[in-house]
Amino acid sequence: MKWAARFEGYNTQAFRKDCVSGLIVGIIAIPLGMAFAIASGVKPEYGIYTTIIAGTLISLFGGSRYQIGGPTGAFIPILFAIVMQYGYEDLLLAGFMAGILLVLMGLLKLGGLIKFIPRPVTIGFTAGIAVIIFTGQIANFLGLSQVQRHEDFLSNMKEVAVHLDTTSLYSVATAVLSLAIILITPRFVRNIPGSLVGLVISSVVAFLFFEGKVATIGSTFGEIPNALPGFHFPEITLERVQKLLSPALIIAILGAIESLLSAVVADGMTRSRHNSNQELIGQGIANMVTPLFGGIPATGAIARTATNIRSGATSPVSGIVHGIVVLLILVLLAPYASHIPLASMAPILMLVAWNMSERKEFAHILKARTSDSLVLLITFLLTVFTNLTTAVEVGLVLAVLLFIKRMRESLRVAKVLPDPSLKHEKVTPHMVTSQHDCPQISIYTIEGPLFFGDADLFESSLANTLQHQPKVLLLRMGKVPFLDMTGEANLSRIVKQCMSQGTTVLVSGIQNAPKQILERTGLYALIGEAHFFDHTGEAIEYALRRLDVGKCLGCQHFAFRECASLADPHSQTACVQQTSQTSV
Repeated sequence: MKWAARFEGYNTQAFRKDCVSGLIVGIIAIPLGMAFAIASGVKPEYGIYTTIIAGTLISLFGGSRYQIGGPTGAFIPILFAIVMQYGYEDLLLAGFMAGILLVLMGLLKLGGLIKFIPRPVTIGFTAGIAVIIFTGQIANFLGLSQVQRHEDFLSNMKEVAVHLDTTSLYSVATAVLSLAIILITPRFVRNIPGSLVGLVISSVVAFLFFEGKVATIGSTFGEIPNALPGFHFPEITLERVQKLLSPALIIAILGAIESLLSAVVADGMTRSRHNSNQELIGQGIANMVTPLFGGIPATGAIARTATNIRSGATSPVSGIVHGIVVLLILVLLAPYASHIPLASMAPILMLVAWNMSERKEFAHILKARTSDSLVLLITFLLTVFTNLTTAVEVGLVLAVLLFIKRMRESLRVAKVLPDPSLKHEKVTPHMVTSQHDCPQISIYTIEGPLFFGDADLFESSLANTLQHQPKVLLLRMGKVPFLDMTGEANLSRIVKQCMSQGTTVLVSGIQNAPKQILERTGLYALIGEAHFFDHTGEAIEYALRRLDVGKCLGCQHFAFRECASLADPHSQTACVQQTSQTSV
C-alpha cells in the first residue's frame, strides 16, 4: 500500500468520522501516556510529549491507515532499566538510535521477517512484561512510602514487602474507587473510556476528601508544564553509541514487533492491508524525532488502534487529530493534571497488564507440553527475573535450537526395494532384509530437508552401504524440499567417494529448489545430467542395465523381478544370445 493510497476517496464525511475517533482516542491516550512514562522511570509529561509527536508522525508516515502510536506498556521494563542504568539523557539517545535502526529495517525490506519470531517467544516476554507492570504498581496502589525502585523484579518485591507497614488507607480507597469505576463504566457508557472516568472521579474525590494524604503527580514529579519542550539534539559520541547499541536494538526489535502486531490486528478488524516496511519507516521517523523534544520511545498501540477503528476512523487523519487533541489538553489543562493521585493511575496500568498478559494463549501453550512450552516458560521467567534483552536473546536461540532438533528428527533415510504386491511395484523399506537385498544396487529414500542440522545424519546413514561398494547408488530425493550448503557438501562427499570406488550415483525425483543448488555448485554436472530421472522406475531400469551380470549368477536375493532370469545361467545365456541376434 503506497502512502497516498491511504487517503484515496477521502471526503468531508470521512473527516468528521476521523475527528470523532481522534477525539476519543486522544482522551484515552492522556492518562495512559502519563502512566507509561511514570512506570518507565521518567516524568509524566514525557509520555504526553511522546503521544503528541510520535502519534502524529506514525500516522503521517506509517504503513497503516488506522495505527495509533505512542508510549506502550511493552516498553516499560526496558525503558526503566535504561533509565536506572544510564539515565534519562541516554534513554533519549537510545530511542534516537532505535529510530535509525527501524528506518533501516524498513528500507531493507525486513518488515516481513518479524512474523518469523516464534509465537512462544512473543507470548513469553509479553506475559513477563505484564507481570512486571502489574507488580510495579502495587506500591502506588497501596500508597507505600519511601519505596526505592530497582532494576530487578526480586528487589522491587522485597521493597514492597519491607514497606507494607506504610500502607495508606487513603491511597487504597482512591485506587479501589478508580478500579471500580473503570470496570463498571463500560457496562453503562460505551463511548466514554472507563480509564478516563475512573481517573477523573477518583482524583476529584481524593482532592476534596484526602488532600495532602495521597501522593500525586505534582507532589512526586512537580508541576506538569503546559507547553512542549524546546528542540534539543542529543550529544553523540562513539562511546555512548557503543554502550547503547544493545538497548537501542532491543527497543527497535520490540517496537517493530509491537507495531506490526498492532497493524495486523487493524487489518483483521477492517479487512485492509498494511505495508509492513513503510510502517517500520514511519515508526523509525517518529522515534528519531520524538527524543529531540524529550519524548520516550513509541510504537503502535494495539488497544488504542482497536478503539480508533471501533470509533469510526477511516484514515491516518484520526491519528493526527488524536495528537492535536492531546496537545490542546496539555496546553489548557496541564495544571490540573498535577493533582492526579498516583493511586488513581495504578489500576489503569494494572488493567493494561492484565489485558496484555496473553493468559489464555500462555495456558494453551503450556498445556500442550511440547518444546514450545519450554521456550515460553524460559522466556517468561527470564523476562521477569533478569531483563527483556536476555529473555529475547535466549528465547530466540532456544527456539532455533529446538527447531533444528525437530527438523533433524524429521529426516528419514531408508534403504528400500520394490514391493511386487503393490501397484507399480512401489519401493518400501520393509522389503529390505539380510536375505533380500541387492548386493549391486542400493536404493535409498530421503525424506526431509538436508541442512546443517542433519546433514551428518544423512551421510552416516549411507556409510555402511558405501563400505560394500555397490555398483549403483540410487538416491530418491523427491521428498527433500530444501538443501543448504552443508547438505550439499555432505552429498558432494558421498558422490566423490562413490566415483573413487567405481559406484555410479543416480538421483530420482529431485525438486527444483535442491536441483538449482546442485546446478550452481557444479555437483549436478559432476553426477551427470543422464543420471537424473523424474521417476524411480526409470532409474532402476537404467541401473539394471549396468549390473555386472557375472555377479548375478547364483544370487538368491531376488531383489528385483529381473533377478530370477539374471541368476539362472541358462536364462542369462539365452538373453545374451538373443541380444547378439538382435544386434546383427
